[in-house]
Amino acid sequence: MEAILKGLRVVEGSAFVAAPLGGMTLAQMGADVIRFDPIGGGLDYRRWPITEQGNSLFWAGMNKGKRSFQVDIGAPEGRELIMELVKGDGGLNTGIFLTNFPERGWLAYDKLREVRDDLIYVNILGDRKGGSALDYTVNCAVGFASATGSPTTDEPTNYLLPAWDNITGQMSAVALLAADRHRRISGEGQLVKLALKDVAVATAGNLGNIAEVTINDEDRQKAGNYLYGAFGRDFLSKDGVRVMIVGLTPRQWSGIVKAMGITDQISTLAEELGADLKQEGERFKNRERIAELVEPWFANNEYATICDLFDENAVCYGPYRSFREMVEQDDDCSLDNPMMSMIHQPGIGQYLASGSPLRFTANKNVPAMPAPVLGQHTEEILKEDLGLGDTEVGQLVSDGIVSFGARNLSNT
Repeated sequence: MEAILKGLRVVEGSAFVAAPLGGMTLAQMGADVIRFDPIGGGLDYRRWPITEQGNSLFWAGMNKGKRSFQVDIGAPEGRELIMELVKGDGGLNTGIFLTNFPERGWLAYDKLREVRDDLIYVNILGDRKGGSALDYTVNCAVGFASATGSPTTDEPTNYLLPAWDNITGQMSAVALLAADRHRRISGEGQLVKLALKDVAVATAGNLGNIAEVTINDEDRQKAGNYLYGAFGRDFLSKDGVRVMIVGLTPRQWSGIVKAMGITDQISTLAEELGADLKQEGERFKNRERIAELVEPWFANNEYATICDLFDENAVCYGPYRSFREMVEQDDDCSLDNPMMSMIHQPGIGQYLASGSPLRFTANKNVPAMPAPVLGQHTEEILKEDLGLGDTEVGQLVSDGIVSFGARNLSNT
């Protein structure tokens, strides 16, 4: 069996999260993704977290399985090399470009179409008008930060996960594959625009947040750590383990009640409130009263006992963990999970890394692979992909147009 995207070649010009993640998503399904960077590395080459030696764990994590081409992007000769890479061999497996760089000048769609008329070009933007935006400036503008955090404060709460970057990155891969299918059917290439803020606004609409304002004339209020629209919250066990429980479905709710042995108390509470607590919305409305029954039960039971009772009654729950605790305790973040592999990353060392979470029954799954050393594949790309000879390659290196990078990068 072969990886599902084997043979497809994508040229990537990128920085930070969304575009590199889009390219890596394709690489982890077997596509040949060539990332070009300026000599010395791009804007994200040293982004934190970093090792003690200053090597970026972020960059290594976002570029697994790609090939690296290090080139002077500012030089006309360097730009010509990139354009030739984008052009490819004229077949349907080449002529595909993914970037979050501005679509103008030599990177304008119409300019690149001069070398490849059926070009597929996926361009990630900050906002639909071409303005600058990052996940952190988008998230604050679309309501989620204002609805996150404690209801006792009016201050918004930012969160660590760059959700819109991640969703946009995945959507860029979907967009590219959709455009590729269209070209294979019609022979037509196209420019696809995907704006980070549009992704966030669309998601707010998909989740009902826009309609909540326009139809119900209500703005989402903070609910702290409570699950919106049903019953769920974090509670502390007797031995100090914090646990999130979710009672969204009828089975999940009945499992909580049965595991805790509070059937009679819940019935009494429902009668007192005149509420049908079998309905998820009613559980949310009365969440604080329900929590008054749940909190003492947690305080009187140790985590191991809680797990046994919850597992026995099919309760949906999970412990709160730090990244360290996840790595050390969660078997989904271990070699027991076929998605995970030990890789050796030059300049960093050996560590646990993830491949694609997609599992194809009819195609080979690509294991986790290290990211390239910056410029690692420059010589290979020049000779094998662009067909240049030793003399031409030597001249490009001598003129500072390309660089092969650090070939023997140590781990110290």
